[in-house]
Amino acid sequence: MGQQTLRVGIAGLGTVGGGLVKMLQKRPDFAPAGGVVEIVGVCARSKAARNFDISRYRWFDDPVALAGDPDIDVFVELMGGSDGPAKAAVEKALSSGKHVVTANKALLAVHGAALAALAEANDVSLLFEAAVMGGTPAIKLVREAMVADEIRSVAGILNGTCNYILTEMEALLDQGGQAPKDAFGAVLAEAQRIGYAEADPTTDVGGFDAAHKITILAALAFNCAPNFEAAEIEGIDQVELLDIKLARDLGYRIRLVASATRSDSGVSVRVHPSLAPLGHPLAETKGGLNALFIEGKTIGRIFIQGAGAGEGPTAAAVAADLADLMTGARRPVFQAPAATLTPFSAVDAAHTMTRAYLRMLVKDQPGVIAAVSETLAEANVSIDSFLQKPVQDAGGVPIVLTTHATPESVLLDAVRRIEALPVVLERPKMLRIAQI
Repeated sequence: MGQQTLRVGIAGLGTVGGGLVKMLQKRPDFAPAGGVVEIVGVCARSKAARNFDISRYRWFDDPVALAGDPDIDVFVELMGGSDGPAKAAVEKALSSGKHVVTANKALLAVHGAALAALAEANDVSLLFEAAVMGGTPAIKLVREAMVADEIRSVAGILNGTCNYILTEMEALLDQGGQAPKDAFGAVLAEAQRIGYAEADPTTDVGGFDAAHKITILAALAFNCAPNFEAAEIEGIDQVELLDIKLARDLGYRIRLVASATRSDSGVSVRVHPSLAPLGHPLAETKGGLNALFIEGKTIGRIFIQGAGAGEGPTAAAVAADLADLMTGARRPVFQAPAATLTPFSAVDAAHTMTRAYLRMLVKDQPGVIAAVSETLAEANVSIDSFLQKPVQDAGGVPIVLTTHATPESVLLDAVRRIEALPVVLERPKMLRIAQI
């Protein structure tokens, strides 16, 4: 595009949108290619007073109207949500020949293939660096830096809220005194108070936010269409302080790990609470940080870590996409023309090898360990390590063990068999051990 004025309309003036407005007001000529970015119009839920000035911009009550406005070149969508106004506005912008920059991971994970086809049909770009890991350049690394390599897997910590909660739950073990009975609930409430978690935290703690992000990375890494429905998702809402303590006694730390792996069976996309060995980069990623491993056939393993959210980092990622538009950089939305992409499908659990942590609450009587061991042997599950450690007020005796790599379908069958034993007081807890 060369020297030019890039005219943008911004829908959504929350944390990220506000950060972008302030950034462009301070440095409208930030792009290395020259030219300036000019904000033409803005849209938000209300005109309520903000800590930045929007009086010089045209106000739109309807984001769809802003998206189709003839005075803008780029529609910046920062509203969020997989459907509703965000989807309608992005579709309007693309069909009107406007480039789109978005941070909306839910929209891309669910409707990315259709939006990619719409962008290509109208010869415009759909860019989304800010959708994964905020200002840490995960998208650019996968889509650009490793484009010539064959990526085998991407995996890591993609939700800062969950990482903060798990970090703070572990900190309770070291504070002395009596930890709250509902440690997860107590830490979640504090996360909400300080702004780390939303009033409705389901998207974060349920694993859905991380699943949106790993779905996008899988599509880029493996030249396929995003398919959020095929992702296997488990959040952290069932992780107990007891599991965090016993995992640490075994030499692990619990993290919410999102992974996408390509094998002969297909592409496996999963989000699960997983055990990472103490000292491993994922185990040492604490608080609100994100971290990602990318493994390529030629380059090998790359590790990146950084802020996954926040006003400054995420706004900077949006600005990076605007800079790409200033240079005229163009590429397919998901690495290959949309018409050639097929969605990845779920991988059968029988073809997924997993090491697992199993925690059982059993009666305090002779023969319990033998009964559990025999049941696992009958299910063809081999034990790697074993720990029996009385815990105050546990309601029974916790037994925890780790297994060798086993087909996941076999592990799930073993859990069902153990649950049926008369000496077992509740359904066993199974957590995967990260294989990164």
